[in-house]
Amino acid sequence: MDRMDTRFLESFVQVVELGSMAEAARRLDLTPAAVAQRVKALEQELSTPLLARAGRIVRPTAAGNAVYNSSRALLKALRELKEAALLDIVAGELRLGAVSTAMTGILPKLLSRVNVYHPDVAFFVAPGTSQDLYQRVLVGELDAAIIVQPPFALPKDCDWQTVREEPLVFIAADGVDLSDPHRLLMTEPFVRYDRSHWGGRLADRYLRSCGIVPKDRFELDALEAIAVMVDRGLGISLVPDWAPPWPQGLTLSRWRILDRRFTRKVGLVWNRSSLNLRLVDALVEHLDVELVAT
Repeated sequence: MDRMDTRFLESFVQVVELGSMAEAARRLDLTPAAVAQRVKALEQELSTPLLARAGRIVRPTAAGNAVYNSSRALLKALRELKEAALLDIVAGELRLGAVSTAMTGILPKLLSRVNVYHPDVAFFVAPGTSQDLYQRVLVGELDAAIIVQPPFALPKDCDWQTVREEPLVFIAADGVDLSDPHRLLMTEPFVRYDRSHWGGRLADRYLRSCGIVPKDRFELDALEAIAVMVDRGLGISLVPDWAPPWPQGLTLSRWRILDRRFTRKVGLVWNRSSLNLRLVDALVEHLDVELVAT
């Protein structure tokens, strides 16, 4: 190529971050052959191999790591340049993160509203855990993210807007007697929400406050999978009452914990220093009370 195409850099960055040509192709809406061709052209331009393959997994070479870091910085600078040129127009790409339950329970309704009023805004949506997405907002990889509220004070350059308040709910298979849920938590197999997640730590804090030591059978980081396992009679659980839809076909018994100290807050976090703040503001203005749990 006579001049380096930023699309080739974008493809290379996606391959490195996802570790797969096929997954990068899916994310970029290209064929794996097209992605491979872009990477090959980039390697020819730089006269050095950038990727090493081990089966279906690809990893950057030493040169590839250096190019990856520089490419990310360059692509971020180019996005900021485009955003600066659109300061008077609500248009451009908003890079947004969302935890899994927000992907289905909050995001579709929110983005459909934004699209009505700001049709020239495009969205790149990244899935992830609250901890991971929060860090990506801090370093500027994402403009904003819908996450569980961190269990610590946010830095002064970050803003927060609560979208939902989700009390903990005790769930069991249909027909289980919930008249004494604490006894069940101490005697029945327990499907635990992963304690490395902020929501999982909230559930663990409730159990500790009640002096309950459950009989752990599984510890999972996916709320939907926990609900299905409980429905199949594999145990009981304590999870946030996340935004519907829940998995179809479940017939669960529920008992809601009313103590507001054990309520998970889900909301939008963003960095006020972002050059994309105008697009974030357009998103925030549509976080209305209809999205807040009752």
